[in-house]
Amino acid sequence: MKELFTDRARFSNWLEIEVLSTEAHAELGVVPADQAATVRQRMPQVDDAFVMAVDEREATTNHDVAAFVDVVQALIGPPAGNWVHQGLTSSDVVDTAQCMALAQAAEVLLDAIGLLIATSRDLAEANRATVMVGRTHGIHAEPTTFGVKAALWTLQLGRDRDRLRRARKAIAVGKLSGAVGTYSNIDPAVERYVCGALSLEPVPSTQVIARDRHAEYLYACASIGSTIEMIATEIRHLQRTEVGEVLEPFGKGQKGSSAMPHKRNPIIAERLSGLARILRGYLGAGLEDVALWHERDISHSSVERVILPDASMLGHYCIVKLTALLAGLTVNNKRMLDNLESSYGLVFSQPVLLALVASGRTRDDSYRIVQRNALRAWDEHTAFRQLLENDDEVTLSPEQLDDAFDLERSLQHSSRIFDQLREMT
Repeated sequence: MKELFTDRARFSNWLEIEVLSTEAHAELGVVPADQAATVRQRMPQVDDAFVMAVDEREATTNHDVAAFVDVVQALIGPPAGNWVHQGLTSSDVVDTAQCMALAQAAEVLLDAIGLLIATSRDLAEANRATVMVGRTHGIHAEPTTFGVKAALWTLQLGRDRDRLRRARKAIAVGKLSGAVGTYSNIDPAVERYVCGALSLEPVPSTQVIARDRHAEYLYACASIGSTIEMIATEIRHLQRTEVGEVLEPFGKGQKGSSAMPHKRNPIIAERLSGLARILRGYLGAGLEDVALWHERDISHSSVERVILPDASMLGHYCIVKLTALLAGLTVNNKRMLDNLESSYGLVFSQPVLLALVASGRTRDDSYRIVQRNALRAWDEHTAFRQLLENDDEVTLSPEQLDDAFDLERSLQHSSRIFDQLREMT
């Protein structure tokens, strides 16, 4: 990912666009064919020396593309070199090349998120029967499984991948249409030729490609970051001492604290939670870049030099780190079951309520009876079912109570979530 955003990669993309443009002009008879061939033959190697030459020239021109063109023309030599940049404006080269890089970056991200989805899916399938308590507002609610939790993570990651695919399509575009996008000094055929060679879609534009496309790419990165933070936050909660249901990987020789040797902290999940905030910040800057003066200004340019490479690299880093975290996650099945049972059977309060309603009581009366016994169970550390059996207002049979407290009944339809996993593409 990092290599996509180096000066060498950027100038290589610029150079290929310039050479392709010269060849397209030759096809139209604007540039002599032999001189276009010479441009291709003499195109310089983009190495550290080339980058340094452009930097040195830019110190005079104070314009990066002008400096680049000066260096390329000088290295190719006249008369062929004189045809480089024929009919183009800087943004024709810069924007098209940047979209090339972002489309390639999206491919790297798609490969990485594919591995993350596979890892999360494996975690879900391996734990589809690992029973645990579900929590709402941080409080015990009803039974679920850790597999269900991981399956829902996987489905959300799948939606993030879909968003990234759409963003890649939106950003895989190019333009070579001149100073205000009207093709005043360049034939539209040149744009079609160059974009076709680069596997980009030619699109209408002003002098610059519309920045809603870049914002969509940044949203895809930010959305992935938010999903990663969601998963990381859950892992952080489940690793708390009082919960103890999962543990991050902990390497041999690793130390959790300089002062307390017993510490095993969720540092990767915490790091990911923090980095997601940066990814979302890049989106805000990208949205600010959408509004430009008239046919263009360069208020977006300085911003994009930071946020587009950073969002790509940081998004990739977060995906890779979460993949490793999930692959090495320790799942404490026994602690999950112990925690489920620690609330005295209160997780079955809703089936008891529904059974009472089905027996003929009003819902309000049923709720009052169940709530009264539930509060007693918690306050007196007594089994919820025992209190129900001793309550004269509870007219349910032992068989009806067995059904209400049946864990398998509670989870009987959870397989539907896993059916969704199998439909992911």
